[in-house]
Amino acid sequence: MNFEGLDPGLAEYAPAMHSTLDPVLDAHLNPSLLQNVELDPEGVALEALPVQESVHIMEGVYSELHSVVAEVGVPVSVSHFDLHEEMLWVGSHGGHATSFFGPALERYSSFQVNGNDDIRQIQSLENGILFLTKNNLKYMARGGLIIFDYLLDESEDMHSLLLTDSSTLLVGGLQSHILEIDLNTVQETQKYAVETPGVTVMRQTNRFFFCGHTSGKISLRDLRTFKVEHEFDAFSGSLSDFDVHGNLLAACGFSSRLTGLACDRFLKVYDLRMMRAITPLQVHVDPAFLRFIPTYTSRLAIISQSGQCQFCEPTGLANPADIFHVNPVGPLLMTFDVSASKQALAFGDSEGCVHLWTDSPEPSFNPYSRETEFALPCLVDSLPPLDWSQDLLPLSLIPVPLTTDTLLSDWPAANSAPAPRRAPPVDAEILRTMKKVGFIGYAPNPRTRLRNQIPYRLKESDSEFDTFSQVPESPIGREEEPHLHMVSKKYRKVTIKYSKLGLEDFDFKHYNKTLFAGLEPHIPNAYCNCMIQVLYFLEPVRCLIQNHLCQKEFCLACELGFLFHMLDLSRGDPCQGSNFLRAFRTIPEASALGLILADSDEASGKGNLARLIQRWNRFILTQLHQDMQELEVPQAYRSAGGSYGISFCSSGDSVIGQLFSCEMENCSLCRCGSETVRASSTLLFTLSYPEDKTGKNYDFAQVLKRSICLEQNTQAWCDNCEKYQPTIQTRNIRHLPDILVINCEVNSSKEADFWRAQAEVAFKMAMKKHGGEVVKNKEFARADRKEVGSPEGALLCPSMEELKNVWLPFSLRMKMTKNKGLDVCNWTDGEEVQWGPARAEEEHGVYVYDLMATVVHILDSRTGGSLVAHIKVGETYHQRKEGVTHQQWYLFNDFLIEPIDKHEAVQFDMNWKVPAILYYVKRNLNSRYNLNIKNPIEASVLLAEASLARKQRKTHTTFIPLMLNEMPQVGDLVGLDAEFVTLNEEEAELRSDGTKSTIKPSQMSVARITCVRGQGPNEGIPFIDDYISTQEQVVDYLTQYSGIKPGDLDAKISSKHLTTLKSTYLKLRFLIDIGVKFVGHGLQKDFRVINLMVPKDQVLDTVYLFHMPRKRMISLRFLAWYFLDLKIQGETHDSIEDARTALQLYRKYLELSKNGTEPESFHKVLKGLYEKGRKMDWKVPEPEGQTSPKNAAVFSSVLAL
Repeated sequence: MNFEGLDPGLAEYAPAMHSTLDPVLDAHLNPSLLQNVELDPEGVALEALPVQESVHIMEGVYSELHSVVAEVGVPVSVSHFDLHEEMLWVGSHGGHATSFFGPALERYSSFQVNGNDDIRQIQSLENGILFLTKNNLKYMARGGLIIFDYLLDESEDMHSLLLTDSSTLLVGGLQSHILEIDLNTVQETQKYAVETPGVTVMRQTNRFFFCGHTSGKISLRDLRTFKVEHEFDAFSGSLSDFDVHGNLLAACGFSSRLTGLACDRFLKVYDLRMMRAITPLQVHVDPAFLRFIPTYTSRLAIISQSGQCQFCEPTGLANPADIFHVNPVGPLLMTFDVSASKQALAFGDSEGCVHLWTDSPEPSFNPYSRETEFALPCLVDSLPPLDWSQDLLPLSLIPVPLTTDTLLSDWPAANSAPAPRRAPPVDAEILRTMKKVGFIGYAPNPRTRLRNQIPYRLKESDSEFDTFSQVPESPIGREEEPHLHMVSKKYRKVTIKYSKLGLEDFDFKHYNKTLFAGLEPHIPNAYCNCMIQVLYFLEPVRCLIQNHLCQKEFCLACELGFLFHMLDLSRGDPCQGSNFLRAFRTIPEASALGLILADSDEASGKGNLARLIQRWNRFILTQLHQDMQELEVPQAYRSAGGSYGISFCSSGDSVIGQLFSCEMENCSLCRCGSETVRASSTLLFTLSYPEDKTGKNYDFAQVLKRSICLEQNTQAWCDNCEKYQPTIQTRNIRHLPDILVINCEVNSSKEADFWRAQAEVAFKMAMKKHGGEVVKNKEFARADRKEVGSPEGALLCPSMEELKNVWLPFSLRMKMTKNKGLDVCNWTDGEEVQWGPARAEEEHGVYVYDLMATVVHILDSRTGGSLVAHIKVGETYHQRKEGVTHQQWYLFNDFLIEPIDKHEAVQFDMNWKVPAILYYVKRNLNSRYNLNIKNPIEASVLLAEASLARKQRKTHTTFIPLMLNEMPQVGDLVGLDAEFVTLNEEEAELRSDGTKSTIKPSQMSVARITCVRGQGPNEGIPFIDDYISTQEQVVDYLTQYSGIKPGDLDAKISSKHLTTLKSTYLKLRFLIDIGVKFVGHGLQKDFRVINLMVPKDQVLDTVYLFHMPRKRMISLRFLAWYFLDLKIQGETHDSIEDARTALQLYRKYLELSKNGTEPESFHKVLKGLYEKGRKMDWKVPEPEGQTSPKNAAVFSSVLAL
């Protein structure tokens, strides 16, 4: 055993470990502990075996059941009972972890966690174990495999961790802050400042976080903000341990004496209801550890380091008769823990021994433990011998597990190429005698070969059929088709796999480890997702769109602003642009331009996606320009001042025009000498490629200049000649845009060959420029690269991979000349030293444009292709999402988001990755604008409005709008329910095993939204009950479940309060922004169909309030019958009834759980609920006389009002 990694502070234990190499016992060890244990020549136990098998345990009284040795002579630093399996985990001062299975303490696994530091705390999770050392957090599987290894700052000295929920962790130590870590992304999400440094113990209840400090204080912190609510000054010296149960907090520690610190034999006990200390509890041992063991009463277990243990009530008197003694092998007890079932106690001592005390002969560590997975037995002895000299011996006799992972025998892609076997030609005799009936041919069997047999052809003899050209790929992707393709996995079209739970169990985090939001692709015409992301990450465009609000029902700018708001709120969860795309489908121009795809065309990839997205790009910029043109420019977008300020006072222009528009002069010269000049503007440019076939080298800047300053010969009308004449038309630039948008127009093999040829020439020139010093491996090039932005770092040698397929520059330098000409050249950051700062040259008409996004068309014959975007995400977005300021390129492929190297954004392998759209932005663009966002939604949206229905009368009104004095405040309750209709049916297929697989879910549309007051004198009275008018064809009204009937959504014949989706959406957005809390049943699906992103702390869903883990969800109808004695949803559903019932259920939840302070008593209520549900098969008994909340007095008051 290697002792070099042990903590230097354990030097006093060294003699016991190194005393001799002979197999003898240390003097401190109990001989019974190591019976039948063999010692290796170094004097270390090879296995930890239990003591005598038969130990008499008295039922109900804690007695020692087993003792084992974890590591001889190495002190145990921490012990922990696994919360999911019947296991005990032990960590040592040497950084070694050992687990024991069951009450017999059979060794399960043993592995090294840290080579230098001791293990300070252990926390079990569902999939593994968390280990905390001094400055390292490691998550490992129970078998010892590392899941992640999170290294903290070297200056950190961590001592405690606290799991606040299934994916969030708090870590504290001797420094003046506590870290919050997201276990899904393995990133630090918050850093909370601590006024009193040194947090060594942390606990949590449903009211507070409790932090124990080395100074002897205990602070109580808010669960949401982590601010200090109360503080107890428990001990004058230091705190040793504390625990919380119910309304009591008990603590032990040290007091200051003249000679130093002394162990205080008075336990401090605090009442958390009154937030004050009660009578201290005097004990008869020196307390070092304490835990509440609430079996029948709130017992306290107080443990001293010498091994004495005393049980007592926290509000009573300690009795010396309640003391028992643990016999540690070493002089001190180092750790103590209690199992979740309270049936077992674990002690670890300074000589590496673990003692298990239980109150029954066969204890269980957890109330409900899952089955532990053990290693498979060795199969070698049961396998038949194989004779390798036999050539015909079948290798299938060797058992190999089925796997889809990469195998060591997989060849790299460069060395392998699939060669499919071709079917042999049809016999000429069969073709000669064949008779056709329709398209089916019949022929007699010539009997030239046996039935169902064909000759096996080797590759050499099959050359006449070997004309199938396929992409060279490795057989790594075994889960896919045999003819593997060249498209990288992250660029392939992503699809959502639906289960019977829909999207709830689909792991979006697997595709997106960032905090940015992806977009779901299953909505019709979602091919534009990549362009929506590009517009979102243009900061001036995002702020402008979110400040926009108008009265038009189908305004793309408004809907895009709502979608941007959802992308802002999301923390990595995908969003869907269903409302935006619905408005998009209603625009006549979109249909006229062919931008609306049929579902069949979108699924099969019949449309040319590259042309489609370029037309969409032109359409959306034009549409946003028109939507903004007639509105007054928002104050937030006026000039920020200085020489870079831009005036938006032009009445005929919009801010979109100021950002994207380029003013031009079109000159037409006839051969008669007559010249005509017209002024115009464009929002984007289209690349025009030269006709030169000599293979000449062109810079991208040259092609761009030729495309902007276009010159062409064409037939045009000449007023002087009064007829069509050949004319020379030229285009000159008056003003350059802030954002340069380029459509690449690579629509044929001719343009693709041009890009490919220019990339090859650029690669050869780059190789010559670096004199052959190009690094072959990208990793080596990155390792030697200096700090980004330094002149020296910019001139370092790139890798060969980074230079391939690159023709596009990262920056362009553009200058307006005095004779209305335009100079364009490629620009590198290294040239800034020669030419001076780019911003200083802008005063002379020189501008530097940086590449911000590229949209590419992925050619994939299997899926019909897809569109993805490379986007350079700026500092402001990282600051809002991650709290850091840096720029990074990302790949956006619908809901797949992945950081990429910047060279990947400009590398285009024309075989499968074709450029479609380029976005260049002026350097320092954001500094030109005041990027403040003012929420345009005002409280007036909640006031009374007219109905669209012609037949709607006041006598039919089912709600009372809010008055000005009833406007909601932060934290107010609002009962919500929504009803839906189906626009498109679900698409599914039936597998051969009889199971159903959902290909595309049904497309739902919201038809009715109801909000009821949650407090005040009018509690339970609706203030919103809107029926949503729809222009799309409804396939199924779902009347049995929604209560919506044909005609309710038709403005001509409806008698309901009919309104637009946008009007109701604004009401809900205002309620969300103001901070109300929504109470309802199944709100997650409601908000998803309405297309709203609501913060989790503003949603109170009764589905989850009355739900036990790993159990079924319970219907609102059954909950109302069981808890409220109400029988609802008789014939159909009514959203007013459902929303009011959900509010009543929430009040009942608060009553049963004492405002959430007594989860154990509420857990018993839930167990009774599930037992009753199983007995009744979750069906409500048929009502004798149906009584609905509609007929209650409160509803009568609504009609009266």
